[in-house]
Amino acid sequence: MIEAALKAAKAVVVLWSPRSVGSRWVRAEATMADRNKTLAPVIVEPCQRPIMFELTQTADLCHWEGQADDRVWRALVGDVRNLVGVRAAPQLPAAAPAPKDARPAIMVLPFINLGGDGEQEYFSDGVTEDIITDLGRISALSVVSRNTAFSYKGRTVSVSEMAAAQGVSHILEGSVRKAGERVRITAQLLETASDQQIWAERFDRTLDDIFAIQDEISQAIVAALKLKLAPAEQKALGERPTASAEAYELFLLARQFGRTGSERVKPLIVRLCQRAVDLDPGFGLAWAHMAFAEAEASQRSVPGCTSEHAIHAAERAMAVAPNLAEAHAAMAEAIWRGPKMNLEEGRPHIAKALGLDPDCFEAHVIAGFESIADRNWRGAVGHFEKACDLDPMAYRPAGMVTQAYVALGNQEDVLASARRVVARCERILAVEPDHSGALGFLVSAFVDLGEVDRAREWAKRAVLYDPTDLRMHYNLACGMASIPDPDAACDLLEAIIDKVDAGWLDWIDADNSLDPIRGNPRFEAIIARSRARFA
Repeated sequence: MIEAALKAAKAVVVLWSPRSVGSRWVRAEATMADRNKTLAPVIVEPCQRPIMFELTQTADLCHWEGQADDRVWRALVGDVRNLVGVRAAPQLPAAAPAPKDARPAIMVLPFINLGGDGEQEYFSDGVTEDIITDLGRISALSVVSRNTAFSYKGRTVSVSEMAAAQGVSHILEGSVRKAGERVRITAQLLETASDQQIWAERFDRTLDDIFAIQDEISQAIVAALKLKLAPAEQKALGERPTASAEAYELFLLARQFGRTGSERVKPLIVRLCQRAVDLDPGFGLAWAHMAFAEAEASQRSVPGCTSEHAIHAAERAMAVAPNLAEAHAAMAEAIWRGPKMNLEEGRPHIAKALGLDPDCFEAHVIAGFESIADRNWRGAVGHFEKACDLDPMAYRPAGMVTQAYVALGNQEDVLASARRVVARCERILAVEPDHSGALGFLVSAFVDLGEVDRAREWAKRAVLYDPTDLRMHYNLACGMASIPDPDAACDLLEAIIDKVDAGWLDWIDADNSLDPIRGNPRFEAIIARSRARFA
């Protein structure tokens, strides 16, 4: 009976205390709830949680005396509301309902990797994304976004449920098996109203034929749905970013590292992209992603990575692919992360990128940072929230938009946004416990949720994990400043301040997360000492 109730529950609140920690029944119930994604754990008495729940966000109510306005209590209430579907994250004002779209609507589900190697996920995901991009070029077809489609990855959901949730008339699903130079792709198109297959095919070819397979799948969908393409759309459908299958695979791998890997893999991304452009010097996307990685690495003083290299890669991207949004976003990022942090020089490139592609993730992230520097909080919210929508795994825009909500003073949005940061960072840290980027934003999120002791604990752990990462130290300092704990923040800044460039110092002046300790004598002395290096 208890098991049935746990399975049926939308939220399971587990109260940790010395007594409950010692109960195998409570631990079993918590484990079941965790597997069902319904767990909302709370510490009500000082205790050491079971080790399996150490990475799980847990509200600490040991101090609570029933105050309805307590930050931790409100965060817990928000978590439970999220689990039962009341509210999941900060919501921007609702737009007026759009007129009903008469076009056929399709969702391309993530193709399943059948290669027997989890590391091949980057390839099956890349094939899926390229098909989504191809179909998105067809004006007569409505295509569900990558973000929404990938939210179904690994889930078992019926066609009728997906159709009802997304309002689609058709679903494309498939699988990829890659072994050496051979690739087998199966795909089928389903009509959601009847749950009937209206087209299916299996492609068993060499890796060099990967682009031809993608073309054939897109053309088969056009034919099955009896769509009429304009000449420009027909031409665009066959365009590929590179003619080299090997360069394409290297780029997919680099892009996946860029999305999920920690900052220490930036040099690896640069090497992968360098090899890709060696194979195809006209591969604009590879040049752009090389620039993104090189710019971040150079800002952290990674040996061998320079701002000049980042600028060069961005210039090459714009030269070979002038209409590629990522190329212009890469130039904006290379300029912004350069020694002068020249936001003004980067603004036209951001505008160009968003003009070419309003859904360019990288452009929205950089535009969000630009808005933070301008103290344009609502602009920052718009860009960072859009980036969060475009990539459901991205922790950085999720963390930065929380900073904007703090500046706006909307505590409800701060709490909801911080919970989202914790969820995204914990997902990454479960796979890579020393992921420096996720650790930095996790600490700040704990501070925003009122879990100061956990923030301090994780900050100490993060420094042990990676004592040399400049940006992680900086992000941890921002978290400590938000407590506010000037000494802890200054300790962290002391470790890096003599290594940052003048542009980074300009960002420190603009970063509102450090506002709580401005005026502190020690903080001001640290900044003045570093400024003196560039006098």
